[in-house]
Amino acid sequence: MNKRSCESTTKGDVNMAEIKEAMPAPQPEALDMPDDEVLYELADLFRVFGDSTRIKILYALHDNELCVQDIANAVQLSQSAVSHQLRVLKDSKLVRFRREGKTVYYALDDDHVRSILSMGMDHIEE
Repeated sequence: MNKRSCESTTKGDVNMAEIKEAMPAPQPEALDMPDDEVLYELADLFRVFGDSTRIKILYALHDNELCVQDIANAVQLSQSAVSHQLRVLKDSKLVRFRREGKTVYYALDDDHVRSILSMGMDHIEE
């Protein structure tokens, strides 16, 4: 019998270590965890939010549909830098675009993106 000092106390005629060894170890409740692949996708989504330039672009698009030049002016970056970040945001399904002639307009993909931004701001303002 394995007697550790914290488990081998005796109460009356009963050795508590023996009772603990005879009892099955408590099993943690099974967690309802998503598959690893889903968790990796979620981590990738949050990674996209980890860049302040992309956050600025998302905020510029919060209530507006803007072309690349307007976004670049709003966030004070080059069109090239903004285009690169828009590609990342588009690939992550955070922004959508539409063409009007030669001009491409960008907007937040859906209300989920607005909610994520709002919840993030609420969290840091607490």
